Amino acid sequence: MTRPVSVILADDHTLLRDMLARHIEATAEFTVLAGVGRAEDAVALTFKHKPDIVVLDIDMPGLESFEAARRIKSACPDTRVVFLTAFVHDRYIERALSVSASGYLTKGEPPATLVDALRAVAGGAAYYSPEVADRIVFTAEGMRLAQQPHSRASALSGREVEILRYLARGMSKKQIAQTACLSERTVNRHCANLMGKLDIHDRVELTRFAIREGLADA
Repeated sequence: MTRPVSVILADDHTLLRDMLARHIEATAEFTVLAGVGRAEDAVALTFKHKPDIVVLDIDMPGLESFEAARRIKSACPDTRVVFLTAFVHDRYIERALSVSASGYLTKGEPPATLVDALRAVAGGAAYYSPEVADRIVFTAEGMRLAQQPHSRASALSGREVEILRYLARGMSKKQIAQTACLSERTVNRHCANLMGKLDIHDRVELTRFAIREGLADA
């Protein structure tokens, strides 16, 4: 008998997470190993249980979800990552593709669609909500955005964007270092780099820039 596809759900909205878990487990094809509200907990449980699929909300406190996905794919390459979010910014889709996500679904989709997506991903396919799929093209090098973002934020590395988000959340450099598992010296270096690239040298202005670019909401 084929074993159920194992899933870990990470979303800080408990009611939504529990509702999705019920829908997923309504079929014998799947089993939800755990539901958590922080990306770092999803990473730790993935390292422990090595599930088939991890579903990550993009907007959670603590460790950034894209960094969590990167860690998961690095340590558990057979685990597939699916993002579930209310945000459909190009930069988020681009980062999801950069960490080899197998799916990107909006929270506007009915729960049954998530189950369909997990079924497709478990079978080795990728699944994207229509408004996301419309922005992706397939090339010889793989999937990418049809139109590349051209804002100053596009010049930042993934780690610099991560640090910028943390700064916009009001986190201290010490808190950022602890959350991102970096030294404070490394955090300082990333801060200096992103300030140089953006030509912004004030934390308040950095936060305003992050908000304008939609980087403070995930």
